[in-house]
Amino acid sequence: MYDPAQLRTFLAVAQTLSFTQAARRLGLRQSTVSQHVRRLEDATGRQLFARDTHSVELTEDGEAMLGFARRILQVHEQATAFFTGSRPRGRLRFGASEDFVLTRLPEILEGFRYDHPEVDLELTVELSGTLHEQLAAGKLDLVLAKRRPEDPRGEPVWHDRLVWIGADRLRLDPDRPVPLIVYPPPGITRVLAFEALERQGRAWRVTCTSGSLNGLIAAARAGLGVMAHSRGLIPPGLVRVPDRAGLPELGGVDFVLVHGTRPGGAREAARALASAVLAGVVRLHG
Repeated sequence: MYDPAQLRTFLAVAQTLSFTQAARRLGLRQSTVSQHVRRLEDATGRQLFARDTHSVELTEDGEAMLGFARRILQVHEQATAFFTGSRPRGRLRFGASEDFVLTRLPEILEGFRYDHPEVDLELTVELSGTLHEQLAAGKLDLVLAKRRPEDPRGEPVWHDRLVWIGADRLRLDPDRPVPLIVYPPPGITRVLAFEALERQGRAWRVTCTSGSLNGLIAAARAGLGVMAHSRGLIPPGLVRVPDRAGLPELGGVDFVLVHGTRPGGAREAARALASAVLAGVVRLHG
């Protein structure tokens, strides 16, 4: 019922919110991109984008189509690979931030390994900044990690807000520096926390540094301080710091998939895993 080419075009427009950028990404004419979207809207009988000369936004029906399009394309790719005998195989070096590994990722990886037993999956768990560096150095084939606000690279997987979290019993003294629990450099949330406090003119001091999320969580549960964390991934035993504490807004954070440049089987395997991640996130987050 829905043309895969039109669905891919729809996703490109939804990710960039620009027909021009989507055309550039897909290697198509802008008129072709517009035609694909119009035909998909005709097929659904719904308007998927609200657009004028200045902006493009997803409608409510467009938001719903995001999840359907990703799942339809994933199944389409799996069926094509199965019946053409071109199932992905070989070594795939995948890097993921610990936020996802400790929460949403295990279920997704389990399903991927079941669907693609020929892929030799190697998982690296690191800070998002470190993962981006390893990808650039050719040490990874695919990365799922946070993206720096100024970085345009990567396919958006999930957007969330950063919030301050800590132990429920923790009380902050407004006359003393904010006790911070942070990742070491090049941790992205570390930088965003420092910048937010500096903009507010609020003093702070680091009470715990750990490259492990489990280490940060243990320190927070012990009441050593507060940490910046994704609102949708707050670990058990910790709570959002209430607004009355007066801590500054941290802004949003994007989790993205970024592909490496190694040719051959790794590229096909990376595409298959990226599709599984996108479909899995839609299923888990709605």
